[in-house]
Amino acid sequence: MSDQQLEITDLLAFTHQQGGSDLHLIAQREPMLRLSGDLRPIKTGALSQDTVKQMLTSIMTEEQRAEYEREQEIDFAISFGRESRFRVNAFNTITGAAAVFRTIPTKVPSLEQLNAPEIFKKFAEKEKGLVLVTGPTGSGKSTTLAAMINHINETQNKHILTIEDPVEFVHDSKMSLINHREVGKHTKSFARALKSALREDPDVILVGEMRDHETISLALTAAETGHLVMGTLHTSSAAKTVDRIIDVFPGEDKEMVRAMLAGSLQAVVSQKLMKKVGGGRVAAHDILIGTDAVRNLIRENKVPQIYSMMQVGQRYGMQTLKDAVQKLVDQGIVDAKEMEAFAKGDDQLQQAAAAAPARPAAAGRPAAPPPPPPPPPSHSAPPPPPAPAEPQPEPAAAEAGAPRGKRGGLRSFFN
Repeated sequence: MSDQQLEITDLLAFTHQQGGSDLHLIAQREPMLRLSGDLRPIKTGALSQDTVKQMLTSIMTEEQRAEYEREQEIDFAISFGRESRFRVNAFNTITGAAAVFRTIPTKVPSLEQLNAPEIFKKFAEKEKGLVLVTGPTGSGKSTTLAAMINHINETQNKHILTIEDPVEFVHDSKMSLINHREVGKHTKSFARALKSALREDPDVILVGEMRDHETISLALTAAETGHLVMGTLHTSSAAKTVDRIIDVFPGEDKEMVRAMLAGSLQAVVSQKLMKKVGGGRVAAHDILIGTDAVRNLIRENKVPQIYSMMQVGQRYGMQTLKDAVQKLVDQGIVDAKEMEAFAKGDDQLQQAAAAAPARPAAAGRPAAPPPPPPPPPSHSAPPPPPAPAEPQPEPAAAEAGAPRGKRGGLRSFFN
């Protein structure tokens, strides 16, 4: 199939059908699909500059196209019916237009489906304070937070306000009332939305990303004043998260921030994804609980001692990443080979990997799923987000609501 025949909906349908987490488009290269953590080329041939640019602008609104031209990059989300949703970052490179499409499940997973520790439910049931989920890009932070929000939504009568850029998981109000706000569309900034949130009678505030001094300061204030605040940071461990928050502030404010954080911190979950035996990925969690002892360490500027507190804090629900990975190996969810690869650069994990018994790989683990039948042709352009279309009858091989290619879709996968 030439790139003139290829539609963006073909590629998105393929990503959806294969269960890929990310689709990469870049001018003068073949598209790439991330499956179970690995990037694989899709054998379409290299896409021209004009083709990639046309693909991207075809799914943007006029305002988004103008912003993309002005800023040379843009974040937004798109939906196709009720079955598929993608977070998009479009940008320009030396070879031309490019983009990464992150798959967002339209059905919010439960904490059980994520194999999350039971204590995550207790975090979601807190009346007030700060709960943070941290980790590198692509580690599933948004998914974990969405599952916590879903738990609140299904079990408590609360007003939940989410502030995101862009909105990723869309929750239907169940027992709780949920309002979603998107930065750039419904509010000018995270900080401005947080200021307004305090006058909007929320019980729970989700901050999609705590990026700057002002946003972190407002989040701490909200947590101190009787709200449950949940948010994300790009830190690699629970203990480093405490340092990151304090280091954002100037020297004269650090003592005050330590006191605020010590008074409001409920939990920090730092997570990383590992490859599962048999395919797929699972999160390993570093868990810090805001016990009295931990709060005192924060208040007294003894953050380096937090890791030791986590090592002996199992009775409170704390665990180190090393312990979490070892549990996954012991349960047969992750093998010792993956643990060894995962442990590179971490002395504690390397020691655990060296001591872990080798487990045979799961029999029949496929290198890649078989190619699906091509998606049915569609006579119209992809629907603009976020208005969902009613599912239409489809052949059994296709999923209702998935993005559909205009010219019959891809007929091969990884050749």
